Amino acid sequence: MPSPHNPLDSHLTRVLYSKEAIRKRIQELGREITDDYKDKNLVLVGILRGALVFLSDLTRAIDLPHSWDMCGASSYGSSTASSGHVQITKDVEVDLRDKDVIVVEDIYDSGRTLRAICDLVRVHQPATIEVAALLFKDKSDRASEVFVKYRGFTIPDEFVVGYGLDYNEYYRNLECIGILDPKIYS
Repeated sequence: MPSPHNPLDSHLTRVLYSKEAIRKRIQELGREITDDYKDKNLVLVGILRGALVFLSDLTRAIDLPHSWDMCGASSYGSSTASSGHVQITKDVEVDLRDKDVIVVEDIYDSGRTLRAICDLVRVHQPATIEVAALLFKDKSDRASEVFVKYRGFTIPDEFVVGYGLDYNEYYRNLECIGILDPKIYS
């Protein structure tokens, strides 16, 4: 259930995932990554700003020494759909050469941002690149396909907010993930 104290909760038509469900799934992903990356030099690269909340919980769920950094990209602006143009706003600062990188994304939607960030990470010459996305949007008309090895939840092709995901920079602080009422953005 959404928190009773946050007035933004009333802007959701329904909650897809509660705080508890999200926490449980991230713990499972953390165990899976821990098993897969034993004896590797792991670096998580989160995509600003939406993945910040997911990255902060995922890094604590991984029981291995690892580092992390953030990079930035934008393709939405104040819209509910990708603009089709991805702007890189911040490059990574940690050395990725010969490291095993997991790009951490809040939502795999059009694929444009994720493709641009994976291309950016590839320039740094890591040993491997994989992707962890908290939300995997179920859609058939993706602009760019990217393999997502670690998937939190598969969601319908609807506009969602909460747990780092925003609309016009609001709703990131909701503890749940829910569908935003179309009256808010139409």
